[in-house]
Amino acid sequence: MDKVICSLLIRSNRMKWTESIVKNGYKTCVKRFHISSRRDTELTSVRYPKLKRGNYSKVTDADVAMFERILPGAERVITEPSELEGYNTDWIKNCRGASQLLLKPKTTDDMSAILKVCNERNLAVVPQGGNTGLVGGSVPVFDEVIISTQQMNEIISLDTLSGILMCQAGCILGNLDNYVSEHNLTMPIDLGAKGSCHIGGNLATNAGGLRLLRYGSLHGSVLGLEAVLPDGEVLDCMSSLRKDNTGYDVKQLFIGSEGTLGIITKAAILCPQKPQAVNVAFLGVDSFSRVLEVFKETKKNLAEILSAFEFLDAESLRVGTDNLKLTSPISDHPFYVLIETSGSNSAHDEEKLTKFLESMMESGKVLDGTVAAENSKIQHIWNLRERVAEGLMHDGYCYKYDVSLPLENFYGLVSDMRDRLGDKVTRVVGYGHVGDGNLHLNATTPEYNTEVMELIEPFIYDWVAKYRGSISAEHGLGFKKRQFIYHSKSRSAVTVMKNIKGIFDPKGIMNPYKTLPDD
Repeated sequence: MDKVICSLLIRSNRMKWTESIVKNGYKTCVKRFHISSRRDTELTSVRYPKLKRGNYSKVTDADVAMFERILPGAERVITEPSELEGYNTDWIKNCRGASQLLLKPKTTDDMSAILKVCNERNLAVVPQGGNTGLVGGSVPVFDEVIISTQQMNEIISLDTLSGILMCQAGCILGNLDNYVSEHNLTMPIDLGAKGSCHIGGNLATNAGGLRLLRYGSLHGSVLGLEAVLPDGEVLDCMSSLRKDNTGYDVKQLFIGSEGTLGIITKAAILCPQKPQAVNVAFLGVDSFSRVLEVFKETKKNLAEILSAFEFLDAESLRVGTDNLKLTSPISDHPFYVLIETSGSNSAHDEEKLTKFLESMMESGKVLDGTVAAENSKIQHIWNLRERVAEGLMHDGYCYKYDVSLPLENFYGLVSDMRDRLGDKVTRVVGYGHVGDGNLHLNATTPEYNTEVMELIEPFIYDWVAKYRGSISAEHGLGFKKRQFIYHSKSRSAVTVMKNIKGIFDPKGIMNPYKTLPDD
């Protein structure tokens, strides 16, 4: 299936979105535009002056020379400030560090040697994949050594019978999906940033994505992994068995650990069969309660072929139509629903989806809608949902939040935030994965505004805690959310997390200032 992948090119002094047409590989980018200079982003240490640098060593010339011996060859030990700029800054311009050293290992042995030196020298490190995270988890806070998995991009093997893929952590998700697609398989995770995010980063953050409703979380799809611990020891949990009930399932600790326990270097992933037929419906409804009614009916009538159920509010759609000049296939409505089905019989699934749409319109639950079976039309509809994040960047600065909530309270947060912020912001939008209770709430201003931030936080986390939601559904905690962890986790649970961190990383060199709160 031809597919447009929206991706970020983040390895330059500018941030660019690209569209790449993919069919059995990659073709040339067809669209680019400049968003902002990296230097526009305020240093994290300046924006958060109360945060103090840990008692870590500083990188010396002798350290650089040591790493050059470990990583011989060009472009593997980077110290040039202009080259470091993109790696020091996250793509949404939230966080910027001041690292003076970037390392690019190619093998597990390289990674082991690097971490052994860092541990002995007490050098703090930050692992970085595609740097597409949204909570500041993959960039330095101060001057931590950046360890990029860019060059760890080897596909090791694919068992086409079992569907088990083995690969290094630096493989780009979109590349993996195209590779397994040639063998009639699909990756169990699909993200808007698939053209640049790394599978290791996906695992480290336990990324959810668009089709968790169909394939579940990565905790179930990852059969094995390899990680390098802070002292350089290689932890080999690379099982490729569907069933392995031998003792503690240690690999699960690293899925969602955000690089605070060690660095994932390899993974064994179970890839499901690629659907032979994909159909999409785009529907307009008059209220969020109607969205939930349609969701209930969708599960009842399309359960065996349902692969995604997404929603957008009217303001989210306007982001695409106004900022990206996309067109909606239906008329204007307060809310929109995107339903995707995946099966083995296109005609059967399309007919079933069309009859479902007709019944929803006859009942008055849906006001307008369209069904797409052609690849180009399917992608056009998906762009309205997947490119919201891109469109928001055109407004200036974006305050991004990713939470889980009970569905009965799901959209109330957006309404309350819109009332609270008023005309102090350009817009407040709500969209996301209704199928798994994951809301993406975003607000924009022309540039970063301290007053707006203070109105958002901690209000948003207090609101989520009130309704027993999660302050992080799929993006992790990173730097931005770590101090609010108690809004979703008990003190006893956080204590256990800290104890685990202490066992794996007694010196605390792995991605400091992330995930866990200060004592």
